[in-house]
Amino acid sequence: MRNIDQIYINGKFVKPNGTEILDLINPATKEIIGRVTLGDEKDTRDAIAAAKEAFKTFSKTTKKERLQMLQRLHDVIVEKSEILNQAAVEEYGAPVAATAARTQYAAKNFLHNMEILQEYQFEKFIGKAKVVLEPLGVIGLITPWNANYTHISTKLAPAIAAGCTVVIKASELSAIQTQLITECFHEAGIPAGVINFVNGRGDVVGAELTRHPDVAMISFTGSSQVGRIIGRDAANTMKRLVLELGGKSPNVILDDADFNKAIPLSVMTAFSNSGQACHVGSRLIVPEHRLQEVKNLVKKTIEGIKVGSPLESGTYIGPMVSQKQYETVQRYIKLGTEEGAELLVGGEGHPEGLEHGYFVKPTVFVNVTMDMTIAKEEIFGPVLSILTFKTEEEAIEIANDTIYGLSAYVSSSDLEKANRVASQIVSGRVLINGLHDEPKAPFGGFKQSGIGREFGAYGLEEYVETKTILGFDVTQ
Repeated sequence: MRNIDQIYINGKFVKPNGTEILDLINPATKEIIGRVTLGDEKDTRDAIAAAKEAFKTFSKTTKKERLQMLQRLHDVIVEKSEILNQAAVEEYGAPVAATAARTQYAAKNFLHNMEILQEYQFEKFIGKAKVVLEPLGVIGLITPWNANYTHISTKLAPAIAAGCTVVIKASELSAIQTQLITECFHEAGIPAGVINFVNGRGDVVGAELTRHPDVAMISFTGSSQVGRIIGRDAANTMKRLVLELGGKSPNVILDDADFNKAIPLSVMTAFSNSGQACHVGSRLIVPEHRLQEVKNLVKKTIEGIKVGSPLESGTYIGPMVSQKQYETVQRYIKLGTEEGAELLVGGEGHPEGLEHGYFVKPTVFVNVTMDMTIAKEEIFGPVLSILTFKTEEEAIEIANDTIYGLSAYVSSSDLEKANRVASQIVSGRVLINGLHDEPKAPFGGFKQSGIGREFGAYGLEEYVETKTILGFDVTQ
């Protein structure tokens, strides 16, 4: 049992002013594994004040100093990776192999930002003007529960690179993971007040960060619904926003694709991170005349997918993070049936033998149309909707028939055709013929999938403000 009764402000672990206590539950067993005391508005204001004071000196640090800090932050995560992994498996329920990869990715975020910082020019000359890119100020970082370490490092690394100070509100459902990574950052010896953590609810700590006039920017990853609230409340103080929000990502399989490769990969993509990820290809769009072939390949693929304890070797789908999320996914599965979709695999209830945790049957619907709820709304669980098209134009139309635009996938043996289709899909990132990654390329959404970009130079530029100086070289 882990009792987390401290937050991290101004380089110290301190007792929060808040008194609300939340049980932390292992989603694979439904057992209470810890308790966290949540911070309140006063704790948040104290953290903001510490960050504001630290910004006075941290904003003036040299590139070399910040490069050294990023290196130390990387090193300590690598050193403590096994402990971090264990906590993520127990508290979140992600399979152990996937968790290890995400922790490594979190550490590498600091190295990637070191590369960007090495080359980044904070001073430029345009005509007669000197343009200076200055650190923005105090940044509120609000992160979700589906990849705690990765989301924190994705936002923190460019903030440090730019010379900004931060107050981090990670999901209260990830309090054990947050405590451990906070201890890592403390060990890295970052100046007091640069990094602050406050455990708490979004409508308390997150809301205070969003309202507070001394916070220059909010970087948030989460649902589009919460993103709209943040956007509305942040407008009062004209905060800059980086919002990485929901998705209902299309996966377009063109008629000339290698279906024996593309369909199994599509299923695995849809169910990655147990389906609890904003970028998963949850709408599989296939040629109508090949639907039966698709159905057979999907069934065969799912027969080989292991649902079970995240500690067991070979597990690909673990439990949902909470009872609430389990019930949400069950509601969507029921809606799919009620609205007339054909249930191909899975359905309501627990997989056999896994009634002890928040496990969901991997579920696939066919004959789905875009007027159905399961085709329109983000489910955030292992539920795949299969839609069909007759022509390439119709496939593109279906892909774009959504309020979201975060990620998309295209498969074709004709690379020219694949690129032609990809260019017409309204999405912040499109992957052709496989799962590719470039951590220095921008990531973010079109439409209601967000505002701004993360990763690489585009991500760093969100944390700086542009100042133009004219007459800097003119003598009287």
